[in-house]
Amino acid sequence: MSSPNSSSSLIPAYARLPVTFDRGNGVRLWDRDGNEYLDALGGIAVCGLGHSHPAITAAITEQANTLLHTSNLFSITHQENLAEKLCALSGMDAVFFGNSGAEANEAAIKLTRLHARRKNIAQPIVITFTGSFHGRTMATLAATGNEKVHNGFSPLVSEFMHLPYNDIAAIERVTDNPNIVAIMVEPILGEGGIVVPDPGYLKAIREICNKHNWLMICDEIQTGVARTGHWYACQAESVRPDVLTSAKALGNGIPIGACMTAGDAASLIQPGHHGSTFGGNPFSCRVALAVLETMQQQDIPTNAKTSGELLKQTLKDSLHNRPEFKEIRGRGMMIGIELDTDCTGLVNVGLEHRVIFNVTAGNTVRLLPPCNLSEDETVDIGRRVANAVIQHCEASNAVAAT
Repeated sequence: MSSPNSSSSLIPAYARLPVTFDRGNGVRLWDRDGNEYLDALGGIAVCGLGHSHPAITAAITEQANTLLHTSNLFSITHQENLAEKLCALSGMDAVFFGNSGAEANEAAIKLTRLHARRKNIAQPIVITFTGSFHGRTMATLAATGNEKVHNGFSPLVSEFMHLPYNDIAAIERVTDNPNIVAIMVEPILGEGGIVVPDPGYLKAIREICNKHNWLMICDEIQTGVARTGHWYACQAESVRPDVLTSAKALGNGIPIGACMTAGDAASLIQPGHHGSTFGGNPFSCRVALAVLETMQQQDIPTNAKTSGELLKQTLKDSLHNRPEFKEIRGRGMMIGIELDTDCTGLVNVGLEHRVIFNVTAGNTVRLLPPCNLSEDETVDIGRRVANAVIQHCEASNAVAAT
């Protein structure tokens, strides 16, 4: 296994794994020593079409030879076309483009402030949920319902109210608070351990927001762009939020974020309220258009749904007799394997089996592979991941027995 070059010139923000990848194709990656891996993490839900997809490569090449950037002082044809495509697929009305999921969520939070002003609320509160993750900027950090992420960055931006996830009663208990203006929710918790809420959860949130004139914000940075078997996960309950954020798979590796709005929320931002130097430039928008067009042509939402069911079944067949195995949950190609044992070191065991995944919430293996896998690739990933889990559990049991 290759090791990355250490560099004192890099701020040590990451605990990097001991491997450096030089190239990729589809679901496969090769390190600089020529070892081949299956990518079951997809750049953390980014590479929905895998690596070096020919249609995306063609769009990158063509646009790089044409025009990279102008600025939002001018109209941008690819930006307008991408906005139209996103609205058609999501059911939303208007889009603001940035460069990342955190930026999309920042725009969503700014919308809550503008909404509060319309309601003459001076100290607006946004409800978010424990176990959530919305980003690492100061506002999205405060919105995130995880104390570990907050540590070291106080004082946080106010005001966010963190309530238990998948608990409508907890929301109903605070509806008499006149300062609440919005609910920001992930349709499935990603960093929180691939937690799928009860059926009807999003619909109930929509009804509460309608009743109290609150904005409903769906953070679909991780769940969006076909990953869960729909273009956006909220569509599984036929819910249209007021604000819908998207990034990650939208550019298949090229940075882009989108904050989509509907209804009255679409008119909140006016000239001077918000902006982005690089957001929505011709290059990123042309690539994102190619991503969405390719996914439409290949019916990637359906493939994500069927491949996800096959992957879950493959994992269950291999792990159901293991005492450490608790459950497999998720939707489409967003899958978590919860164990009742500590998962420290499990990612490195995966590298030994030449499969890439990560661990979240301490004891949940998170799988976010490309959404266009074949049956053989899906089964191969499932078997390799299961073998890595079994090896890790057996090693842990042997240590505990000594």
